[in-house]
Amino acid sequence: MSVPLGNWLSIHARRIGDRAAVIDVDAETTLTYRDIDDRTTRLASALRRKGVAAGDRVALCSFNSPAMFELTFAIAKLGAITVMINHRLTATEMNYILSDSGAKVVCASTPLVDVVTTAAKGTAAAEIVPLTTAAERLEHLDDAIEALIASGDADEALPDVNPDSPALLMYTSGTTGKPKGAILTHTNLFWVSLYHNNVGEGINHNNRNLVVAPLFHIGGLAVYTLATTYWGGANYILESFSPGKWAAAVETYSCTTAFAVPTMWAAILRSGELDTHDTSSLLVAISGGAPCPIPIIEGLQAKGLSFTEGFGMTETAAAASILSSEFITTKAGSVGKPSTNVDFRVVDDSGNDVAPDTVGELIVRGPSVFKGYWNRPEADAEAFRNGWFHTGDLAKSDADGFYFLVDRKKDMIISGGENVYPIEVEQALHSHDGISDISVIGTPDDYWGEAVTAIIVPSNAGHSNYETLIASLERHARDRLAGFKIPRYYFVVDALPLTATGKVRKVDLREWVKTLSPVVAGAT
Repeated sequence: MSVPLGNWLSIHARRIGDRAAVIDVDAETTLTYRDIDDRTTRLASALRRKGVAAGDRVALCSFNSPAMFELTFAIAKLGAITVMINHRLTATEMNYILSDSGAKVVCASTPLVDVVTTAAKGTAAAEIVPLTTAAERLEHLDDAIEALIASGDADEALPDVNPDSPALLMYTSGTTGKPKGAILTHTNLFWVSLYHNNVGEGINHNNRNLVVAPLFHIGGLAVYTLATTYWGGANYILESFSPGKWAAAVETYSCTTAFAVPTMWAAILRSGELDTHDTSSLLVAISGGAPCPIPIIEGLQAKGLSFTEGFGMTETAAAASILSSEFITTKAGSVGKPSTNVDFRVVDDSGNDVAPDTVGELIVRGPSVFKGYWNRPEADAEAFRNGWFHTGDLAKSDADGFYFLVDRKKDMIISGGENVYPIEVEQALHSHDGISDISVIGTPDDYWGEAVTAIIVPSNAGHSNYETLIASLERHARDRLAGFKIPRYYFVVDALPLTATGKVRKVDLREWVKTLSPVVAGAT
């Protein structure tokens, strides 16, 4: 039997009420489990008086903050649904999510109130509640959330929440077409929080988790933040990321777990902060959201981090599989084995299992797999077949049962009749010293159908002799890749377009290369 999200705090308030639950690293304040249980009950009471009832949607468009954490649990206590909104979206993109979800109330960080106000026009969102920034909290400015909490009743009887009812509505990144709202239930979040106890030393009430990845992303929320709360540990919340702030927080608070996306880990490694701060308290440093380049993994390990990777999607409530740190080198590039109670299969287009080392589509089932898409029965029918969720990811398994992601189905390149998987090319080329970042796409080609095309960010931004760099990169590629996988065109850019979760927006790259000239032609 699973436990509804809102009940977690009440259980801990009775058991370990004086233990720290949430620490605002920026404002240097601490809330115990007794504090946060009381505050979220009052907040739920106040939201109810604003007309929020079970099944209603409340949107959060916020920087990381204790208030964002508290609202998620308060909304859950009402049996309502939290709609997470990426605060980097445009007003038009936000408007679509607010319209599609039918959110009644939006809570937004004060610098975002104007864009959210514009986005809310013509939607069901009747009220926007401002959330203070860390700087505003330090200055003790008026805080609408504190006023709401003060107005609520700590003794108000809240509804019994069905664990199988929706708790979160998280919209997919929408890099192609309109984003879809993935419905995650209390049961989904309960199970994914259990999974994390099988990683490394596991989690208990002594866990100290550093929260720096955005909480509107399933990785930032579900990978250790919710798990730490379920097991009664403490979450140390940073409003925003910088390598210096991250390393200082790990050292100051002796953090034991930390999740970040690959671009963050790369920044941490290259910053030199690991040489000036003591991060030895970290028992697990975990990456997710996109494949982490192997040179970054090796560099972090060389600095003493117990580094590992996981695979998951919004639709799987994040942690569908974990690669234990003991295998991070011997099974480099793998996403590990399925989490407890999660099943993986790799199938062909007819749904038949393929042999080890054969590429097919990864399909998943388990209690953390989402309920379906919000008001999208046609998408549900496509995604769920015979009880299995079809991820759209191409993968293969080896003889030892480890799984390897090859690429997204839609990103696979067919060049001269050969299948080319961009991730494989990216991993091979990323190990070149002259490359800071790289993405590989297919571009139309009259002869080959599609040409393997690399868009690179040089490690030396001031370097102008890109022809020499590309020639070196070409030699590097020929030592590591079959001829048909070697890029035929190379483009140099200052930075790759990224989503807030660190994924490359390949749809943008495909538009970019239409207006750019390649530095040199690649393989012929």
